[in-house]
Amino acid sequence: MAQEQLSSDSTLRERAIKQFKERRDFQTHLLVYVLVNGMLVGIWAISSPGVFFWPLYSIVGWGIGLVLHGWDVYFSSEPDETQIQRMMDQLQQKS
Repeated sequence: MAQEQLSSDSTLRERAIKQFKERRDFQTHLLVYVLVNGMLVGIWAISSPGVFFWPLYSIVGWGIGLVLHGWDVYFSSEPDETQIQRMMDQLQQKS
């Protein structure tokens, strides 16, 4: 019984650490996105403020990736045992 509790606590700890790292990585990604795109907007404002807003390409393109990264970190769920077993079966059949 104590071994099961220890194993469960260990598994929960590993999952918590993984989730913490994923969130920290996303926050770093968000910070870099804001800084780089802010710099691009600044370059645009200094060099050619009256012409087409070309930083839009970076903001939208990279923004799509950022949204997908955020979705993966905050809204996707851990695979359950059924999904894991199904994937293991598929991999075994390919071997």
